[in-house]
Amino acid sequence: MLPVSDNPSTELHKKPKTPLFFDRKSSFSSLQAYFSVYHPRTWLIISILLLQVLLLFMARSLPISISIPRNRQHFRTPFTAPAVQVSGDPECAFGKVYVYDLPPFFNRELVKNCDKLNPWSSRCDTLTNDGFGQRATGLAGVVPEDLMPAWYWTDQFVTEIIFHNRILKHPCRTFEPDSATAYYIPFYAGLAVGKYLWSNCSPQDRDRHGEMLLTWVRDQPYWNRSNGWDHFLTLGRITWDFRRSKDGDWGSSLIYMPLMRNITRLLIERNPWDYFDVGVPYPTGFHPRSDADVLQWQHHVRTRNRTTLFSFAGATRGAIRNDFRGLLLSHCLNESDSCRVVNCAGTRCSNGTSAILKSFLDSDFCLQPRGDSFTRRSIFDCMIAGSIPVFFWRRTAYFQYEWFLPSEPGSYSVFIHRNEVKNGTSIRGVLESYSREEVRKMREKVIDYIPKLVYARPDAGLESFKDAFDVAIDGVLRRMKEQEGGYKW
Repeated sequence: MLPVSDNPSTELHKKPKTPLFFDRKSSFSSLQAYFSVYHPRTWLIISILLLQVLLLFMARSLPISISIPRNRQHFRTPFTAPAVQVSGDPECAFGKVYVYDLPPFFNRELVKNCDKLNPWSSRCDTLTNDGFGQRATGLAGVVPEDLMPAWYWTDQFVTEIIFHNRILKHPCRTFEPDSATAYYIPFYAGLAVGKYLWSNCSPQDRDRHGEMLLTWVRDQPYWNRSNGWDHFLTLGRITWDFRRSKDGDWGSSLIYMPLMRNITRLLIERNPWDYFDVGVPYPTGFHPRSDADVLQWQHHVRTRNRTTLFSFAGATRGAIRNDFRGLLLSHCLNESDSCRVVNCAGTRCSNGTSAILKSFLDSDFCLQPRGDSFTRRSIFDCMIAGSIPVFFWRRTAYFQYEWFLPSEPGSYSVFIHRNEVKNGTSIRGVLESYSREEVRKMREKVIDYIPKLVYARPDAGLESFKDAFDVAIDGVLRRMKEQEGGYKW
């Protein structure tokens, strides 16, 4: 670029003695002579280029492995993991699981002392029948007669027992710990902390079982081999019951104990920002004994004559200011010709009732606000009945159960932001805007996913379907197999 001046020098405007065109022509002639086929340098350059091309093709045919160190970060959504080498056994493609034989203090004795697990009443009835509870009654005319033995009044906080009973008979269980991909810790943490949550108990009482369990696990050689990366357990309550950060706060501090840092945890409600929390379905009352039970139930809900547009089963929370569930209840009562209400005040809906099941079976849609926490068991009661859930918080399901629900939320559910309802949006109007064909497609998607949402009987599981337990264990084993290849946070 030429300098800018008020008095430019006349030298800048002088014409060059030799035109630029001739300079370029002269340069080209020189290069032409340089690359003449008779010039020895020409063959040298050609040889070098050919050698580089040959080396390039050879390099592309070789496998290249690049190891990039990764810093461990505890709260982040993981990136897509690399493909893993699966075993030759198709049934246990991602390896096998070893189940620790814990001292009875951590599981069996808790069940044995079931009358002491609750400060108000005994929990013995809820823990019978492998954790499924008492057999359901009062379902005549609601459930096909030959499916009645598959229905129980199951408590929502018993996944620890269900998973333990099932994993003992899992086809990928191994008794050789050296051959295991993952190690299961059958600790009933939810039962252990339950009786200390509502009474005036010390933080030490709420943490005692957890601290003793981790002391025991720390002394196991397979724990020390991986520092817990290949260990997992089921916590039978929501994650917030195990996340006490201060002595005066709610719950146990189990998840915040240092040795828990790397352990994968299966919970009915997870912390969406914690990689080691995995959300699994709440137990419902339906526990199929075979594929035939699943198919018959799917046919039953598919062909059900649904006479109500939407339903709501729940209770208000008077202590909560601007209680949203109270708003939904009022909304539903004002639309009584299109909405059915099941008032669950007190303990009327504890562990399910025939009224809840019938209302969901009779409705196209079911309203699912958040419960006492972001999730609620009613989501799964609703979907098992073939009803389409309507959510008002994304954290109620979309950020919770990725392994178990369709990846596209709109394919099986409706989302209406709670603020829209508060500002006067008609739920009835939104739901009536869906055509019958759209409703049919969403219901069909819900029905297709029913096997993934139920926990089958523990004696055998299902033949060709994957139930909620199978999906969870497959997911954990896959995760552990990926970590074997160096995939760490």
